[in-house]
Amino acid sequence: MRYVIILLLTSLLLAACTAGPNPMKGTDDNKGKESGFIMGFWHGLISIVTLIFSIFTDRITVYEVHNNGFLYNFGFLLGAGVLTGGTLWSRKKK
Repeated sequence: MRYVIILLLTSLLLAACTAGPNPMKGTDDNKGKESGFIMGFWHGLISIVTLIFSIFTDRITVYEVHNNGFLYNFGFLLGAGVLTGGTLWSRKKK
């Protein structure tokens, strides 16, 4: 039972730090602040949890569209790569 509670609390904590809904064209999100490298890295790290939560609600998205471009994308890819442990590029030694 303790592990279920820990898992639930961890999931809620991660969901609180996800990317918000994508704004409609012409609206300003985050009061003019754009997500940068750090937020991109974080969103990449929690992308699996975010994907699961985004199935059940429209208020959470996997990718933050209000970002500064290259640095956010680079951070997102690094975070997603850390999440998978770089297993896409590894192979078993025989």
